[in-house]
Amino acid sequence: MQNDSGFTFVLFGGTGDLAMRKILPALFEAHKGGMLADAGKIVGIARDSYDRAGYLAWVEQHVRAHVAAADFDESVWQSFLNRFEYAALDLSRRDDFVLLRDMLKELPAAVRVFYLATGPSLFVPTCRALASVGLNAGARIVLEKPLGYDLASSNAINDAVGEIFAEEQIYRIDHYLGKESVQNLLALRFGNVLFEPLWRREWVESIQITIAEELGVEARGDFYNQTGALRDMVQNHLLQLLSIVAMEPPHAIESDSVRDEKLRVLRSLKPVQRSEISKVAVRGQYHAGVIRGNPVPGYASEHGVPKDSTTETFVALKVEIENWRWAGVPFFLRTGKRLADRVAEIVVNFRQVPHSALGGLPAGQNRLVIRLQPNESIRLYCQAKQPGEGWNLAQVHLDLAFDQFFKEHRMEAYQRLLLDVINGRLALFVRRDEQEAAWRWVEPILDEWAASPLKGPKPYAAGTWGPAAASAMLAQHGTCWLEEEN
Repeated sequence: MQNDSGFTFVLFGGTGDLAMRKILPALFEAHKGGMLADAGKIVGIARDSYDRAGYLAWVEQHVRAHVAAADFDESVWQSFLNRFEYAALDLSRRDDFVLLRDMLKELPAAVRVFYLATGPSLFVPTCRALASVGLNAGARIVLEKPLGYDLASSNAINDAVGEIFAEEQIYRIDHYLGKESVQNLLALRFGNVLFEPLWRREWVESIQITIAEELGVEARGDFYNQTGALRDMVQNHLLQLLSIVAMEPPHAIESDSVRDEKLRVLRSLKPVQRSEISKVAVRGQYHAGVIRGNPVPGYASEHGVPKDSTTETFVALKVEIENWRWAGVPFFLRTGKRLADRVAEIVVNFRQVPHSALGGLPAGQNRLVIRLQPNESIRLYCQAKQPGEGWNLAQVHLDLAFDQFFKEHRMEAYQRLLLDVINGRLALFVRRDEQEAAWRWVEPILDEWAASPLKGPKPYAAGTWGPAAASAMLAQHGTCWLEEEN
């Protein structure tokens, strides 16, 4: 559905990698689908001294490779480029922001969005510069992760930005929350009576949440070495997914109703005692190995990474939620680079039947597997009788493959989230108190690892599923990761 309100989308970092690979392709898909108002404008902002024609040439060169080629229409592409303006801007020069203000006055719009596709160190100076020329009034500001390095730095950024923009103006983006399958997780839970009675400790044995990547750190070695997997993936993506899986039914699918329930989960996470961290947290670092037949280097050999780095590229955690619904149910979280496959999934393992009247049960149990990537699907595993004589049971599954069932175009995560910003929908964005609760929970683990550099991360070969200690942690609870069952 097209948004009829005119908008101006101002993109700081307008020549950067994120803008080229994700943001502008997503806006093009929304444009192609007729979801953007005809009066909407996109203003690229960067230090480069382009004029408008030069910027369009840059977009032509770097964005077209990231848009779908199957039904590409040159006339649609050209009409998309007609939305663009460009402004060269130096953050240290107030006069540049005066010129930006004057440009935006010529682009009257009901909605003005400032998207900061920059490093977090530029968030506060950019917001202050916008406020110095009055551009904060009524605008929406989008902040990319990472928002800080720890709780203190996150609070410092939020405090400074919060002095300039009200909380309802701030959109902290987590692209995992924009995935179609995450929306379907909400629909599955709160649109069907079937699962709600089972979605609790009496019937759920354990839950696994995995985000695995085949890629290494690529050209981000210097950044990643200062960040690590716990900050890069757990504090935001994994804890957000956990909160959606475990939350109570919201009053409505509205911004604060959903975010209030997620916050209750994050505040119910059992605090991690530093003396127990070695039992509930595993960190690893990939060494050289082979992925899909191709040799790949170890982390310490990547560009920008010190040879003696102790930064973790893999994390596995056992998490508990201290409330009536989930008390005693372990949640196992896992993420890593250079793993055996690229996959993001949620596995809900239900308890075994208390007594089998049909004899021995085959390996496996009732479980629900929600695949977030690469192919979004939901699969329910159950037991069925094999054809023939006797009562031989086998595990079978019921599939909902979204790309086969729904023939409509499915939005990518960034497309949905950018449309939500333009339309003023906050439900899929992270509120400040959620972010604080997540940082507060992970900080003891960060502190303990920083205080114990000699212990370091456990090695694992690229192309495997991480260090053996991650499997041993689950074995202590009588379970295993999904891929190990087979």
